[in-house]
Amino acid sequence: MRSWTPFKQLLFVVVALSLAAPALARSHDTGFLNRRIAIHGATYKFQVYVPEQWSSSERWPVILFLHGSGERGSDGLDQTQVGLPAAIRSHPERWPFVVVMPQVPYNHHWWTDPDIMAMAMAALSAETREFHGDPQRTYITGLSLGAYGTWELAKTYPGHFAAIVPMAGGVYWSYAPQRWRDPGLPAEYASRIGRTPVWMFHGTDDIVVTPKQAVLLYEALKASGGHVRLWEYVGVRHNSWDKGYAEPELPHWLLAHRLADVASTQPLAERLLIPAQPTPARINPAVYDAYAGEYRDGNVVMVTVFRQGDALFQKNGQGEVTELLPESPVTFFYPWGGSPRLTFEKDATGQIKGLLYRDDRHEERWTRAR
Repeated sequence: MRSWTPFKQLLFVVVALSLAAPALARSHDTGFLNRRIAIHGATYKFQVYVPEQWSSSERWPVILFLHGSGERGSDGLDQTQVGLPAAIRSHPERWPFVVVMPQVPYNHHWWTDPDIMAMAMAALSAETREFHGDPQRTYITGLSLGAYGTWELAKTYPGHFAAIVPMAGGVYWSYAPQRWRDPGLPAEYASRIGRTPVWMFHGTDDIVVTPKQAVLLYEALKASGGHVRLWEYVGVRHNSWDKGYAEPELPHWLLAHRLADVASTQPLAERLLIPAQPTPARINPAVYDAYAGEYRDGNVVMVTVFRQGDALFQKNGQGEVTELLPESPVTFFYPWGGSPRLTFEKDATGQIKGLLYRDDRHEERWTRAR
């Protein structure tokens, strides 16, 4: 028997490690990862998001995300720029989920086509196996075209998803967009979905997918004893998903639901109109005098705050003047709404020492110039 020389032993170790490296790396890679899947003779590229804290020692909740019509293609990438993937990039700490993001080819395919639904479910199954997904905590969400797909997959695969989140969508068959007007259709979907919790988001001014489609589904689920929430954003058009996926409560709501609990889920019907911005608080404008001054980040003047009559204004570094509307005596928001807030901070003596700017992504503190 021939013995191995030290060189050959070393060469064997190097080759063995190089062959094992892709598998080792893949088992520890996190973030947005490229994947592909072959089904029915066709190959599809897609992506999966794996949270940084992922570990193979536990089961992970899984979300199947379905993109809108503008993200169709064959690159496997466009769908990672809009909706839930964008929300994950803004706040990864909110989303401890494995997220599967398949893509519809841009050749007249829709999420509601049977072959595309089969592809989406195959991608979900593959990544659930690869990343220790928890079948008890598997959810589905989609926006616009993807919301139609969300309803269709939930109806086609009942008992597979622990919760459903459609945004700016409704019910129709791929090549019959007026089918939603069929009066018996919402009840058919409600019957198949049963008690599976549903949280719907829609804009009241949506002219692409009329809000009536969401309302009909809400009413059908309510009538059948389902568990459904419908949040309508006042004044918002088709893009309700930026606001919907930014709701801090949404990921917690998903994680609160497990597949085994669906049968015992209690009926719920909640329909809310969500204003684009708060109603300004009524406060004594005399407090505004204490807020006037320059607020700086180092030596750079970020804003100059001043009172004019009974209103408070800011002027930024470009000279643009904007009224600040009171949410409370010390916290203000902008007339166009959104998440930005300005809070005046006091020192131990009660004097204004600075201004805290915060939005949905970050916060900054600016010092008041003396």
